[in-house]
Amino acid sequence: MPDLYTVIGNPIAHSKSPFIHAEFSRQTGQEMRYEALLAPLDGFVKAVSAFRQQGGKGMNVTVPFKLEAYKLVTQLTERASMAQAVNTLKFNEGRILGDNTDGAGLERDITKNLGISIENKRILLMGAGGAARGVVLPLLESKPSILVIANRTKNKAHVLHQQFAAYGNLESGDFADLSGKNFDIIINATSASLQDTLPPLPPGIFCNKSLAYDMMYRKKLTPFLEFAQQQGVKYLADGIGMLVEQAAESFFLWRGVRPETKRVIDMLKQRT
Repeated sequence: MPDLYTVIGNPIAHSKSPFIHAEFSRQTGQEMRYEALLAPLDGFVKAVSAFRQQGGKGMNVTVPFKLEAYKLVTQLTERASMAQAVNTLKFNEGRILGDNTDGAGLERDITKNLGISIENKRILLMGAGGAARGVVLPLLESKPSILVIANRTKNKAHVLHQQFAAYGNLESGDFADLSGKNFDIIINATSASLQDTLPPLPPGIFCNKSLAYDMMYRKKLTPFLEFAQQQGVKYLADGIGMLVEQAAESFFLWRGVRPETKRVIDMLKQRT
């Protein structure tokens, strides 16, 4: 029997993870089966237990269970510990290892797929929720000249600033504090694109060669990417590459093999 893996969430029918991991397993010749698991909002722990009893080897965790997964594990990677959220579980006998591959996925998409260096760049990270929390440490480890965290609620940005201050040059504030500043890489980790709205960015925030990166993805440009395009930004990217790269990081944790991602990213872009 092939080893069993799943992605758990609520909702989950929209998930592209089964397609991604099926491609990874075909590409690498790994004997595994990957499914999607809808868990009741109050039934995450019970669903994980039942999956383990079925012989499940690992699990991706998506909205809204990443914080519950963080509390469930018996061992954490450093990046999951700092993020205080888990999106990947690995089961080994009685132990549960928790990891957070989101930041590694973002970093690899920007540096490998887009070919843009993060080192010595001025980076703006919009948002201070779970999506932002998972990427701060990997971004800082790439040694930008500065990472600014901006959020509608200034205090939430300050909390992240204090938590990660020892890892690099950080600033935090609200969107009004960005007036008069510009950045090489601007990352939208807010939920604004899901609501078809635009974060309140001041004019002049982009440089001539800026990268505008939205963690969300859809068929057409998100409002943030549309705004960036109107401002003359040359490099635009949505979250498809990050999605595939974070999945590849999970796959590597489980199987010890790193799949090739470019073909899978291209296939998903055609399907989305």
